[in-house]
Amino acid sequence: MSSSSLHVDRDLDLLNSGRGVWLVKVPKYIANRWDKAPGNIEVGKLKISKNPGQKAQVSLNLSESVLCLREPGEENIPRDHRLDVSLVTRQMLGVFSHYSPNSNTDSVVPESEKLSLEGKVVQKLECRPYADSCYMKLKFESIKKASLPTRQVKQLDRIVHNYKPVSDHKNNIEYDEKKKSEGKKARDDKDVVLEMLFAAFEKHQYYNIKDLVKKTRQPIVYLKEILKEVCNYNLKNPHKNMWELKPEYRHYKETEQADASAATPATSTSD
Repeated sequence: MSSSSLHVDRDLDLLNSGRGVWLVKVPKYIANRWDKAPGNIEVGKLKISKNPGQKAQVSLNLSESVLCLREPGEENIPRDHRLDVSLVTRQMLGVFSHYSPNSNTDSVVPESEKLSLEGKVVQKLECRPYADSCYMKLKFESIKKASLPTRQVKQLDRIVHNYKPVSDHKNNIEYDEKKKSEGKKARDDKDVVLEMLFAAFEKHQYYNIKDLVKKTRQPIVYLKEILKEVCNYNLKNPHKNMWELKPEYRHYKETEQADASAATPATSTSD
């Protein structure tokens, strides 16, 4: 585990814990302009007007230097805004700061990281623009941009070499060809299929299903139904996974039986 992933207990500076701070929420277009602004310019002025017996009026006036930080094609933003103030009574919100010393400084006494409570939130302020022509145009462009589809069809004027679509994939083509070949196999009459099977088993005693399909040209499902009636399916070696006629359907030639018996070694028993 690296040292950066360890949580180290540190003291929290509570010197400013009794200080009240404001939590201000500004529109996104103001936050974007403030992010672009360098740290040495004035971004705006806050004006607080308080008349006797009335609620304080707070307004924000953006500076000209912030209004000029506009990208090409970007709309102008409103200059004047009002701030709606609300007291924080049911929540306990605080503002914390984290100071991390610069490792490049050559100080005699090494500085350490510092965590501080800068104050507790006593008021929330919502920054709202006035509904003037500038804001209405900005809002219209925002809605127009949001309504554009994220995916659009574009016509290519040249061949894209990094991706070449195919009309069909290899496994789909093989599957379609298999279905077509099986579809061409028409079911013959059961007696006709049995005659073909018996003729095949007169030549060889064991067959796998692929060879029988080739000889009979029958759909494999239909062929298996007939095979189950007249054949046994071997599950053990030496003829595993092969079909053989049931004993009552075997009519091998006498010469073949004689050859088979001659090939079988004789065994003797002693009393």
